[in-house]
Amino acid sequence: MTGSNYLLEVGDVRVLVDCGMFQGSSDAEDKNYEPFPYQPSELSAVFLSHSHADHTGRLPKLYKEGFRGILYATPPTLDMTFIALPDNLSLMTVEANKANHPALFSDEDLQGVKGLAQGVDYGKEIQLGPDFSAVLHDAGHILGSSIIEFRAEGKKIYFSGDLGNPPTPLLRPFEYPLEADYIVVESAYGDRIHEDRSTRKEKLRSIVKETISKGGTLMIPSFAMERTQELLFELNAMHNAGEIPGIPMFLDSPLAIKLTEVYQKYPEYFNKESQYIINSGDDLFNFPGLTYCRTSEESKNINAVVGPKVIIAGSGMSAGGRILHHERRYLSDPNSTLLFIGFQAEGTLGRKIFDGEKDVSIFEEKIAVRCRVEAIGGYSAHADQPTLLSWIAKGAEGGHLKKIFTVQGETTSSTTLAELITAQFHVPAIVPTPNETVEL
Repeated sequence: MTGSNYLLEVGDVRVLVDCGMFQGSSDAEDKNYEPFPYQPSELSAVFLSHSHADHTGRLPKLYKEGFRGILYATPPTLDMTFIALPDNLSLMTVEANKANHPALFSDEDLQGVKGLAQGVDYGKEIQLGPDFSAVLHDAGHILGSSIIEFRAEGKKIYFSGDLGNPPTPLLRPFEYPLEADYIVVESAYGDRIHEDRSTRKEKLRSIVKETISKGGTLMIPSFAMERTQELLFELNAMHNAGEIPGIPMFLDSPLAIKLTEVYQKYPEYFNKESQYIINSGDDLFNFPGLTYCRTSEESKNINAVVGPKVIIAGSGMSAGGRILHHERRYLSDPNSTLLFIGFQAEGTLGRKIFDGEKDVSIFEEKIAVRCRVEAIGGYSAHADQPTLLSWIAKGAEGGHLKKIFTVQGETTSSTTLAELITAQFHVPAIVPTPNETVEL
């Protein structure tokens, strides 16, 4: 996956939008070690759209190479970023030792960039220069996620970050790019339409009940941010309504547990329905039968629990983390189920299983895939094609829109979305190439 990273220059002021990590194949990950195509020491500020690693993962490297400006983001984005980055550092250090080269950054670099952070609420204008300012708007993607609007020289340019997939169980819907002159829009699902979200909960309920009837294990590789919290929210609702039997369920991810605690810290970022449930006394992320597994010993103890059971663990693309241990144990069990609830990038183990490979390698061991493999697209936290087009339509109102850039998607999705935008709105839409410079 392409690391989000955009440089914006207005006069002598240089700011960066995101500083993400390249993920997926080993070739993509090698790009993380390449020098930045600009001087980090010349940056006045960095704006984070949200806390996913493909938008934040190279921040400490940026500090290592000289950045000393201000790091702007919403408070929950900053909290989650600096919970996730040490986890990233730990994994990278292990990989770097195996490959016999230095890690991408050190803990000193991580602490250094953390010291530059400044939390900003939605709607507050940040002055960057004499005629240059920024405002964060709710992107509805994950907790604290932002659309970043820049105002300069009488023009408005919006960076979508990652747009949400409304309506979501927890968050408010995204805001719109009003009277935009330019839009940089994500396109992860620019060529696809999600399943009807109204069927999502029914499909989850059905998969849980069927796995229970077979006495198997339901494995759910889940992203620690947002996807896990939405899943817990819906399982909690099903449990409270008596829609699923009370069986052992495990959240086997120390990172997801820490991030869930951040969600509990910022209920004011939730939608009205979620706030109402919290005010009624219900814990959205906990219910009888659910066990939080923080230590490796607690994780190993899951094996002793005879099925049926549900295991939620990272990573969301089966690219690492505790889910690999459970997949090694249960992928070959025809009574068990592997449920994907998020995008599986090319080159990841999750993508290989999703694409139907019958034998995969886990910890250098050949594992047969005999379990049931399911996916619920409605859990995507990304806007799909119709939603992206409706978001852009608002930006086109008023007739200011001059150009659109489709980014952060695989080639087919970015190109498809760009072609549709040009045809529908009669505005040039392009797929920029790496390190391309455009004068607005």
